Amino acid sequence: MTAPPSLAGSPDTQATAAYRRLRAEILDGRLAPGQRLKVQDLAALCGAGPSPVREALAQLAAEGLARRIEQRGFRVADADPAGLAGLVRSRCLVEAAALREAIARGDAAWEDAVAAAERRLARLPRSLDPTRYVTNPAWEAAHRGFHQALLAACAAPPLLAFCERLRDEAERYRAQANAVAWPGRDVAAEHAAIAEAALDRDADRAAALLAEHLNATGEFVRRALERRAATPAARRRPTARLAAE
Repeated sequence: MTAPPSLAGSPDTQATAAYRRLRAEILDGRLAPGQRLKVQDLAALCGAGPSPVREALAQLAAEGLARRIEQRGFRVADADPAGLAGLVRSRCLVEAAALREAIARGDAAWEDAVAAAERRLARLPRSLDPTRYVTNPAWEAAHRGFHQALLAACAAPPLLAFCERLRDEAERYRAQANAVAWPGRDVAAEHAAIAEAALDRDADRAAALLAEHLNATGEFVRRALERRAATPAARRRPTARLAAE
């Protein structure tokens, strides 16, 4: 990826911009789990000085996306299948709670937004190549928008922020898994069923369907990660993002 022009402004501005750039690189898998984060290399990537980059790395470490190695700098946090299980469980718990709150509080505008987001997502292909999975950025954006719309009426900003943080962590796991076939799974139908239950104000059914949806993807990602770990690095295909939850 081509580095952006040098970032003008104060060191604080540079640190913020470096944090956002490095966070995106980690979540998209371009900075791989366990990879050493060399300050000079990252400074060149971000167009910032070493001090703002170190500040950005400290913030990423506080979020759990990087880890500080005593006297040896930083590395990208690991993404192992064991950690994925806890992440999926956490998402099921907190997103179900937020969805129940949204269903209880949502008004007509919320209903319209959920229905529109589901229709927009359903119209887009998940892959840019019909023969294999190739990330479709428009689908990814619409996918995130659908799940955000579902929870948007939840009047608890800290809970919504936590949901977003867990979703970002899930994206990082997916970025490490090669695309796999999902026999018998219709992701669009899963989204439609969740939306229908939410709009019917059936909180129990909506929460159950959402949990099934998240768990199904978690299982596929877990299998893909385990296969990836068992495959010699020289034989691995380039990483491709899994396009579902």
